[in-house]
Amino acid sequence: MIIEGKNAVYEALNSNTTIEKLCIEKGNFAKDLNRIIALAREKGIKVSFEKSETLEKLSPSGRHQGVIATTTEYKYFDLDEVVEECKDKGEDMLFIILDGVEDPHNLGAVIRVADCAGATAVIVPKHRGVGVTDTVVKVSAGASAHVKVIKVTNINDAIRYLKEQGVFVFAADMDGNDIYRTNLTGNVALVIGGEGSGVHTLTRKLADGIVSLPLYGKVNSLNASVATGIVVYEALRQRYGK
Repeated sequence: MIIEGKNAVYEALNSNTTIEKLCIEKGNFAKDLNRIIALAREKGIKVSFEKSETLEKLSPSGRHQGVIATTTEYKYFDLDEVVEECKDKGEDMLFIILDGVEDPHNLGAVIRVADCAGATAVIVPKHRGVGVTDTVVKVSAGASAHVKVIKVTNINDAIRYLKEQGVFVFAADMDGNDIYRTNLTGNVALVIGGEGSGVHTLTRKLADGIVSLPLYGKVNSLNASVATGIVVYEALRQRYGK
C-alpha cells in the first residue's frame, strides 16, 4: 500500500503501521519533511531520497507533497475483540456502520470524523462497499492510522451481534425520528447508507430506530460523510453536553 502526503505519512509513522520504505523528494528541505525524516530514522526505517519525477510515478494521486511511504496492507480489526476491550475498560461504545458506501473519498472522510469524535470503530462490509485503500488513507489525513476499521462478511449479522451486546442501533435514513429528539447516549451504533441507495431495507428493519436530519432545501439527501459528521457529533453533544 502507498501512503502519500505529509500528514498521512507522519501519522503512519506515529502508529503501529509497518512502513517498509520511505521516499523523500530530493532537494526538498521543508520543515515538515525534516520532521518525518527524523522520526523515520529514529524508528530505523529506510529513507530514500528520490527525484521529483520518481515520486510522481509512484504517486497514485499526483499530490505526494514530497513524501511517499510503502507499507504493508491495512490490517482490519476484529469486532468481537473491540467490543470486549470496551467492556473491559467500562467505556460506552460508539460505532459507525457504513452500509454500502463505495466511494473511497467518503470512507476516508468518515474515518477522519471517527478519529476527531473518538468513535469506537468504523464497520464496513466485505462486499458492496469500499475498504481501506491508498486513497482512503490519503483523504483521512492520517486518521486511518489511529481509527479501528472492522471489515465484516455481513453487516446485518454484525448488527445482530451488537444488539446482543447491548448496543442500540440507529439507522440514518428518510422518514425517521428527529435526531435531535432521539437519545443517542450509552452504547450506540449509527448506520449510514451508501451513495444513492441509502440504508438497505433489511438493515433498516433490524435497527432499533430510524433517525433523520431536517432538510429544508431542494436536495433531499446529504453526502454520506457529511451526514456521518452531523449524526456523530450530535451523539457527542448529548454525551458530553457540549
